[in-house]
Amino acid sequence: MKKSILFILIFLVIGLVLGYLIFGRISGEYVNISAIFSQSENVLESIGRNIAGLEQMRQNILISGGVGAVLGLILFLFRRK
Repeated sequence: MKKSILFILIFLVIGLVLGYLIFGRISGEYVNISAIFSQSENVLESIGRNIAGLEQMRQNILISGGVGAVLGLILFLFRRK
């Protein structure tokens, strides 16, 4: 059980890092991680984040992490057999 969780967590982190490297850029520059994952404090900031594409960027990075976790689980199950 511990090995499977460790395997999943490792691939989750790999997925998040790859997601950031793929989706974490605006105009060729990487966006600060805290800017991507921070919450909006007011309506104007929320609108600005939507216009800049930070919400979509965060969603894509989190999806990449989820795909990495699922891939880790699948690889663990195949490796176990």
